[in-house]
Amino acid sequence: MKQNLKIYNTLARRKEDFEPIKPPHVGMYVCGPTVYGDAHLGHARPAITFDLVFRYLQYIGYKVRYVRNITDVGHLVDDADAGEDKIGKKARLEQLEPMEIVQYYTNRYHNDMDKLNVLRPSIEPHASGHIIEQIEMAKKIMENGYAYEKNGSVYFDVSKYDESNDYGVLSGRKVDEMLSATRELEGQEEKNNPADFALWKKASTEHIMRWPSPWSDGFPGWHIECSVMGAKYLGEQFDIHGGGMDLLFPHHESEIAQSVAANGKQPVKYWMHNNMITLNGQKMGKSLGNAVSLEDFFEGSQKLIEKPYSPMTIRFFILQAHYRSTLDFSNEALQAAEKGIKRLFQAMETLDKLPASDKSTVNIEELRGKCFETMNDDFNSPGLIAQLFDGVKIINSVKEKKESLTESDITELKSTYNDFVFDVLGLKQEETKDDNKLVEDLMQTILGIRQNARTNKDYATSDLIRDNLAKIHIQIKDTKDGAEWSFLD
Repeated sequence: MKQNLKIYNTLARRKEDFEPIKPPHVGMYVCGPTVYGDAHLGHARPAITFDLVFRYLQYIGYKVRYVRNITDVGHLVDDADAGEDKIGKKARLEQLEPMEIVQYYTNRYHNDMDKLNVLRPSIEPHASGHIIEQIEMAKKIMENGYAYEKNGSVYFDVSKYDESNDYGVLSGRKVDEMLSATRELEGQEEKNNPADFALWKKASTEHIMRWPSPWSDGFPGWHIECSVMGAKYLGEQFDIHGGGMDLLFPHHESEIAQSVAANGKQPVKYWMHNNMITLNGQKMGKSLGNAVSLEDFFEGSQKLIEKPYSPMTIRFFILQAHYRSTLDFSNEALQAAEKGIKRLFQAMETLDKLPASDKSTVNIEELRGKCFETMNDDFNSPGLIAQLFDGVKIINSVKEKKESLTESDITELKSTYNDFVFDVLGLKQEETKDDNKLVEDLMQTILGIRQNARTNKDYATSDLIRDNLAKIHIQIKDTKDGAEWSFLD
């Protein structure tokens, strides 16, 4: 199926119709986690955002090679080419091998992503598995005159690069402004300029993670891994590069500079950045000490969490906001998402039982077309959800016989919901817990007793049961086929 995608390109900093990505193949690279701790809500957003992109591109007929890296070396504590490696520090404190730390938290990350129904990428390379390629790219950049060696470390020469290119093309920053803003930071002493960044760092004596290179025993800088692995698996130019907004500068800006300096061409057609999840307006993250792990959300085992929230509630909560919008965490927002996804699945259950009529009073093709239209507009998941809830109104109207649908239109509506709820949004019905099953069984028993009272014209008992259930926020609705119950909002 041919769809006219409009993608917001951070590089262009505007929304417009770009030259379509040519089928059938799409190359997509997304910056994955640094695995030295449990995944938190901030990790879930890029994973779900680009899972949505991955799913939708495949759904409309593209063959997607999705590369999501694992950063397991070179990401230093202060992100300023100084300090301890984050994974090395964790390994030292835990008295473990660094790769034990990597494997342990990679496994936990995968487990959390599986619960969120995030598809595994096509390729998941590790930075530590591509040391040779990173050394070779650093050599090439030096040979082209855009890097220099100091005391066994190699730095990218930002000022030299900016003479003939534009360092700041992605973020809109100017080199002069960056120089004045970074002049006082520590860890800059051996650089020509404070804005220069490491391609290779000489390891100090106590540094655990180290490899031989032409310059020193050391380790690669943080930025070069993605340039190397993107080019290795997707080519020197590929379609989509994604990640969190916090990576736009300096990480992605530096990726562009490295790739242009090494290969003489812009590496990416479309730069896509998901915005942050905030807590009371502040970015949520490990470095700020306000991160809540996904496991805490699933178990409700943290003081900020009023109750456990299922993985699909978390996924639905994230998809309710456009990926470029800030998303503020609150228990109220999560509880609203919990009710929303329940309404959606209840409507899908009702859809399976709808009676068919001889004619339709609703245009189902129009609804399906709007679903495509919203997704084609920069992967607008909240717009898609709004369309699906318009469909919920249709389903309930048909159930109440205010509208009618033919058998073929009911089949088309079922297909629309299966496609967009399950395949595109990646939502799924979660297993009913034992306590939920117990509630359902008890309610069916109560409804049976009430129905017997109504059959015997004992309306006082029937009304008493209904009124007492209302006091505990359970609503009873009588229909010609029996009674239905639901929790009141």
